[in-house]
Amino acid sequence: MGTLASIFYWMRNYLSRVGGRAILVGAFFLAAVVGGLKSTEGQTQPSVPDSLKPPAGERLRVHAHASGQQIYTCDGSKWILSGPDAKLFDEAGKQVGTHFAGPTWQWSDGSQVTAKPVANATVDPESIPWLLLTATGHTGDGVMKNVSSIQRLQTKGGKPPANGCDASHKGVQARVSYAANYYFYVPK
Repeated sequence: MGTLASIFYWMRNYLSRVGGRAILVGAFFLAAVVGGLKSTEGQTQPSVPDSLKPPAGERLRVHAHASGQQIYTCDGSKWILSGPDAKLFDEAGKQVGTHFAGPTWQWSDGSQVTAKPVANATVDPESIPWLLLTATGHTGDGVMKNVSSIQRLQTKGGKPPANGCDASHKGVQARVSYAANYYFYVPK
């Protein structure tokens, strides 16, 4: 709210200098600025199956869009997930973190959270499942410090190759492009 208070302070000083004729212009400016502010409070998440909803005592802290790859290793008969290798971006497209094996999410402030899946749903048969994960560990102070649940939603791609894994390819890795949105929840 500090940003909003600064805007009101600036507008009050501006209007006192230029007089009432600028009130209409100032009102439009303020509406445009306030409308452009982003907050995770009260954000609408996509509709999800009940099994993927975070516990009732949690609130959305932050969300990010992930773009990267799911890495699979051939065990001689099937592809096994080794982990993701993705970058996390905010709504403006600025990189705010990374996502890698663990699974681990690291924010740009250095804080990390690891988690394990507790529920999944296949929404798009051509993409990896949507997930609900629960935190298993934290490192550092910052955005990820108190994350208790994570949703992986709106996935695109990332499924293991349909073939190419046999005894002659044991140990071979496949990197498959994917995108998803991650929603990070903390206790209320």
